[in-house]
Amino acid sequence: MNAFLALVAVLGVSASGPLMAGAAAPALAIGMWRNALGAVAIAPFAARRAPAELRTLDRGGRRDLVLAGVMLAVHFGTWITALKLTTVAAATAMVSMQLVFIVLIDRLHGSRIPGSVVVGSAMALGGVFVITGVDFTVSARALTGDLLALVGGAAAAIYLDAGSRVRRQISTSAYTVACYGICAVLLAAVSLAAGIELTGFALSTWVAIIAVTIVAQLLGHSVFNHLLSVMSPSTISLLLLLEVPGAALLAGVFLGQTPVAGIYAGLALILAGLGVVVLRRPQVEAPPV
Repeated sequence: MNAFLALVAVLGVSASGPLMAGAAAPALAIGMWRNALGAVAIAPFAARRAPAELRTLDRGGRRDLVLAGVMLAVHFGTWITALKLTTVAAATAMVSMQLVFIVLIDRLHGSRIPGSVVVGSAMALGGVFVITGVDFTVSARALTGDLLALVGGAAAAIYLDAGSRVRRQISTSAYTVACYGICAVLLAAVSLAAGIELTGFALSTWVAIIAVTIVAQLLGHSVFNHLLSVMSPSTISLLLLLEVPGAALLAGVFLGQTPVAGIYAGLALILAGLGVVVLRRPQVEAPPV
């Protein structure tokens, strides 16, 4: 059963990139609705505890909660935009570099970084240079998408770092509803200020937005959260890396995207390097749920 659930979760997160890339809606609108619908879906499970828990947050906790929500908005805004500019394979590989940014944050916090993790990070960075070099020869649009996805990865790392501190004080459900809510409100405000449409999409686009919320948020990340109770964090992290080839495969089947060979070479380097990072990085105790 756990193996089946892991397969469902990998397919769920892998479908995220292709679904958002194929949705005929602005990137910020997709990010806003994904988070708003995610918050609504989780709210009934957090309704009893969330208000009281959020009131108990100290000043640092409130600051970290807002920071996490802002960084989540930056992550979705940049990464979904990247999916519209470059291939799903390249964008997903670039955003997965959040693991390397997490290593950098660990170092800033004073943690000792094993030499093997440095080597793995260097391998992954080499893969980034390969992909950006290939996309530079393709178009400035594709290169811009690569860089935006890297920014999305850095924002995701800061989001995870801030969120881990908040979740030491409150439950995951309370944190998730609040963080998704902050993210959705911020993306909506930016969209309205920039004149970006948030409604009026075709039925197929609404179906894609709802689908990405269900498969990525509920059947993807939520299932992985459940599996943390029976699998080690390193195993979950390795399974999450399967999102990169999974997304590339689904994008090839459903969107007809066939990146050049150089992209796959860079993707392989990134996966190999991140695999080393996951296996050799000291594991941190998971926050309470």
